[in-house]
Amino acid sequence: MTNQAIEDLKTYVGGLQDLGHVMGLLSWDMETQMPPAAADSRGKQMGILSELHHQRATADTLKHLLETAEATGSNAPVDKALLREVRRHYDHATKLPQAFVSELTEVTAKAHHVWVEARQKQDFSLFEPLLTKIVAMNRQQADYLGWEGSPLNALMDLFEPGLTVDEVDRLFNQLRAPLVQLVQAIGNSPHHATWPFDNERFAEAQQKELTVKVLETMGFDFKRGRLDKAPHPFCTNFSINDVRLTSRYHEEDPFSALLTAMHEGGHGLVEQQADMALERTPLPGATLGIHESQSRLYENILGRSLAFWTYLTPAIKAMYPECAAMQRLEAQDIFRLVNRVKPSFIRVESDEVTYNLHIMLRYELEKALIENQLQVADLPAAWNEKMQAYLGITPPNDSQGVLQDVHWSGGMIGYFPTYTLGNLYSAQFWHTANQDNPTLNSDIEQGKLAVLTQWLRDKIHRHGQVDLPAGIVQRVTGQALNAHYFLDYLWDKYTPLYQLSETPSYKTTVS
Repeated sequence: MTNQAIEDLKTYVGGLQDLGHVMGLLSWDMETQMPPAAADSRGKQMGILSELHHQRATADTLKHLLETAEATGSNAPVDKALLREVRRHYDHATKLPQAFVSELTEVTAKAHHVWVEARQKQDFSLFEPLLTKIVAMNRQQADYLGWEGSPLNALMDLFEPGLTVDEVDRLFNQLRAPLVQLVQAIGNSPHHATWPFDNERFAEAQQKELTVKVLETMGFDFKRGRLDKAPHPFCTNFSINDVRLTSRYHEEDPFSALLTAMHEGGHGLVEQQADMALERTPLPGATLGIHESQSRLYENILGRSLAFWTYLTPAIKAMYPECAAMQRLEAQDIFRLVNRVKPSFIRVESDEVTYNLHIMLRYELEKALIENQLQVADLPAAWNEKMQAYLGITPPNDSQGVLQDVHWSGGMIGYFPTYTLGNLYSAQFWHTANQDNPTLNSDIEQGKLAVLTQWLRDKIHRHGQVDLPAGIVQRVTGQALNAHYFLDYLWDKYTPLYQLSETPSYKTTVS
């Protein structure tokens, strides 16, 4: 029997989704194709649309439709999830003044292009005034939303519902010592792979051709998606049937763009494989932590596995027949190359052992900025100090330091901890996938990557956000989130790679 109140709410919310996707399309264009001189006009266009979206998202009509639908007491899981998410978004939207939302959208639209210019010129001072404004507006946003403990709690809740500074601090305290122990053990090992491509160049066109092949093998549908180029890779979507990926290419590295695209392809599959019944609602996709679990699973656990390179090595060698160094490599050699552990300046290109140290750095700086313990003008120096303390390296310029990530130009303060959550979720999901599919490793060796994708579709993707993260992890794996799976994955993988003899201390200290 049709619940007319729910259907009426869906119709209204569908219009809101459509308007949001139009704004998303303009944003995608801004980052991939728009001429730089159009930045000011695009900012005004985005501001007007965000104002219209905010008006509809806070209208009395929506309030009435939502309250009427809530009064029906529907027990259908999708209906309950819809009501939960619409209520959450409505409560957030009604706490933010319309003028504030419009101004923040316009400021961040301008900030993106200033950030690009500052990166190109290696000059943080160009970006500093706008970032100062963005930080101040995020503090104001936290005050509008309301917070306890730390204003950062209100901002993190926008990306991962319920996430708090206390929880993130606990999580990072749990991970820090085991990761430092592993990094130090690897650093002391004499068994490091030597990069063989110092004098080689790999054309962008060939890298993209191989990338498309792998994405198709993973199950990404190019009839409902596309791959483009952007300064900072990302995934976006405008419906379940319109999912856009971007990557970037380094001609001196034949693996970077591929692994980056696999990361974004993981995001894309979350969107493409949602049940079509969820279309034009807030329910396709996932929270940021679950989303990141999928991208990190495809990029790292799959893309840096020996099974994957057993499958792909013949193809990549065929792609570069004139590269003598590539022709000498076998799957085990490439496996060692893509799993080199070496402190780096760039988060998105860092290895999976040191990656979470990059996240800790950014989180701690965000926390200090939002809690007014650090001024934006002092950010480059603070960034460099933490890089030296955590990774033993100091960025030579702002582009490889404080300017490397796009998030702050977009106003996304509170986003970074979701990457660490994603790492933890991914290892626990991978453990369960292997229990459910004992031949998964051999399937991957044969290029049957869709076996994993189908399992993820059935267990996670098709359900969208019907469950919250804790419920998803419990349903899929049979238990709550457990950091042991991620730490076990790292130590089990890197101990033989680097011939380590140490016993990980975390096994007696992590609960």
